[in-house]
Amino acid sequence: MLKSFPRTSRLVAPLGVGLLFCSTAAVHGQNSPSGTVLTGQAAFTDYTKEAPGIRRKLTVADLPAPYATKSVDSGGDMVKRPDNAWPKAPAGFKVDMYFTGLDQPRLIRTAPNGDLFVALSYQNKIMVFRGVDLNGKPKVVSTFAENLSQPFGIAFYPRGPNPRWIYIGNTDAVVRIPYTNGDLKATGPVQKLADLPGGGRLRGGGHWTRDIVFSQDGTRMFVSVGSHSNVDDPDTHPEEFHRADVLEFTPEGKFVKVYAYGIRNCVGEAINPITGELWCSTNERDALGDNLVPDYITHVQEGGFYGWPWYYMGGTQDPRHQGSHPELKSKVITPDVLLQPHFASLEMTFYEGSQFPADYKGEAFAAEHGSWNKSVRAGYEVIVVPIHNGRANGEYEDFLTGFTTPEGHVWGRPVGVTVASDGSLFVTDDGSGSIWHVTYTGH
Repeated sequence: MLKSFPRTSRLVAPLGVGLLFCSTAAVHGQNSPSGTVLTGQAAFTDYTKEAPGIRRKLTVADLPAPYATKSVDSGGDMVKRPDNAWPKAPAGFKVDMYFTGLDQPRLIRTAPNGDLFVALSYQNKIMVFRGVDLNGKPKVVSTFAENLSQPFGIAFYPRGPNPRWIYIGNTDAVVRIPYTNGDLKATGPVQKLADLPGGGRLRGGGHWTRDIVFSQDGTRMFVSVGSHSNVDDPDTHPEEFHRADVLEFTPEGKFVKVYAYGIRNCVGEAINPITGELWCSTNERDALGDNLVPDYITHVQEGGFYGWPWYYMGGTQDPRHQGSHPELKSKVITPDVLLQPHFASLEMTFYEGSQFPADYKGEAFAAEHGSWNKSVRAGYEVIVVPIHNGRANGEYEDFLTGFTTPEGHVWGRPVGVTVASDGSLFVTDDGSGSIWHVTYTGH
């Protein structure tokens, strides 16, 4: 089904420059047929149908019954980036390779002074990349901290231009390191603030990433902890205690409460700059078929329940837990934006820059790492989520694609996305070991 939506010109002209390139300005939905949103069954996708500018909207009513298709294992099949392969962005945007040769770069965050901090989780370290030289490469590259424990989340505290600490989400703990703007190497020791579930021998395994963000007023620290399993019942699996949750702590590391629960794996957290609300980019469960269960991006309600493992998408019972917890059915919150099932939605960020055309302001970008539990690959891209007055309408749009070959081999897997101080976008890709730089040129 095709649904019309307003087409908005993505046009930015520097002062003193005429609007001579308006015919090539990027436009939301430019590759959707006749400026439409793909809905219903047409909204389900795979890598052969993904291209910059295509917009989709899935709803709960579009979802199939469980096991409508057979569950598959279609992971792996990574290849070296072919010489002619390059990420594809909408018209008016340019993609450059900022850095390559990294060992699986993961989350990326921009420091208040503009430096880019990147978690190399499997190397147990955090790296810093500074500036862009005349060749489009970093001016300075440095290792900030080593001997961490699968670090992922990175946050600067207090919020604002002059942080005193960098917080890091290790897989088993929240730690912090003294930090002053411009530090390229840690100047003080790692301080452990709070243990997190999932670390160590007793509760190891499962989803290991831990993201960290602070509330706008700086009084609350939100830490996301994914589930240990695909769909194990916490009633009978103690290793799921305080997992599939967002946990709230004080900035000093004192546990406050479970802020929201039933969120299988909120890999990426972000604070909406308009509303101040916490948002999550979430991996849902597998093994119910090609088109179940949708991953999602949503604002997170305090005390909210999002269904895992007993329900999904607003009170649909998982057949593997038939009859469990009927008292929770009416409490399940339907997420704001349903993504493709098995997309593996990872880091997200809100666009607050000014380099991109004006109607990107306030919208959300998210990295989709790519499917393994779907017969035809999907994901392997960066998407943009339209946000108006701080709210999503359920749509999302392909923004950066091209990480697969026409034959379906995968050479790149987006993980992290951050907005630079100049308003450009940086994307980490742990498939090719690269950081990509996306700028708007208007032609």
